[in-house]
Amino acid sequence: MEAVDIIVSGHLCLDMLPEMASVPLAALSAPGRLYETGALTLSTGGAVSNTGLALHQLGVNVRLMSNVGDDFIGQAIIDVIESYAPYLSELIHKRSGEPSSYTIVLSPEKVDRIFLHCTGTNRTFGANDVDYELLKQVKIFHLGYPALLPGLITNEGKALETIYQQARATGVVTSLDMALPDPKTLSGQVDWVGIFQRTLPYVDIFIPSIEEILFCLRRANTETWRGKLRDHLTYDYLSGLADELIGMGCAIAGFKLGEMGIYLKTADASRIEQLERLELVPEQWANVQFWHPAFQVDVVGTTGAGDAAYAGFLTSLLRGKPPEEAVRMACAVGACNVEAPDATSGVRSWEATLARIDHGWAARPEKLF
Repeated sequence: MEAVDIIVSGHLCLDMLPEMASVPLAALSAPGRLYETGALTLSTGGAVSNTGLALHQLGVNVRLMSNVGDDFIGQAIIDVIESYAPYLSELIHKRSGEPSSYTIVLSPEKVDRIFLHCTGTNRTFGANDVDYELLKQVKIFHLGYPALLPGLITNEGKALETIYQQARATGVVTSLDMALPDPKTLSGQVDWVGIFQRTLPYVDIFIPSIEEILFCLRRANTETWRGKLRDHLTYDYLSGLADELIGMGCAIAGFKLGEMGIYLKTADASRIEQLERLELVPEQWANVQFWHPAFQVDVVGTTGAGDAAYAGFLTSLLRGKPPEEAVRMACAVGACNVEAPDATSGVRSWEATLARIDHGWAARPEKLF
């Protein structure tokens, strides 16, 4: 395989979305009745698809590394990915005898979505599913959604730690993204502080959503604030939270803040200099913090917005951009994403996204204080 810029690994599934605009919620609990639905939309989901395909649309030479089952759904996942480019699926392996992961997204009229999810091959994804030899030729290794990969967080997260320890040993720049843990499942009951303390020394870039990191590190705050995050997110609060992650080992830490944009903070020059495969200027990147507001858009759907934003940020790193430009581009790619109902079709090319910014794309009015 030719040398590539980024390998995206981790969670991968198929999303099935029947059109249900005329189906009442009561229909879901009425046995023996038939209700007519509209067309079925199929799309790949998970960090591997969402971030990987966004990187592809931004012009990055990327490969996707994950597992599917040897079933109809697994082949459908591969077919969707190969519709973007046949080579993108080169590192997706079929696991014999295991079901592929899928999500049925039910959207009855006038209510929020209901998800029926099969973990499938994501349940057994582990440290042996990463090809470390390939990482010797790659600039960035990105893994997404460990909270949805049970094999990585059992046994105190030993497999997740092993992946990043072995990845860093190859010299690749390492990146980690999260998914929101479910309090009722394994992901909501593990010791995330301990997992991060053992894993983040080998992670260079970590930009979870604010909801995800608060659940993992400051759950008491989320319970006290009762969903009113905007009233409490200040520069000082985010700076202290980022310092905690940098203290655990990250070179670049930040938080996706949804409609409030993205916040970023970095470690000192000696830590930034360890990102040798990226052409960053340490003087630009060391000991800085930046916040950029979200851009104004008409929101159609938010699926994959954080993954797309992360893709914008990683693309900026590959292009050697300074941190303020990287954060701005991350916000821009995330904003383009939410203008479409699915996780990928709203993402534009790097050039088209940059042109939109250069033509005076307005930002939202929210501010950090």
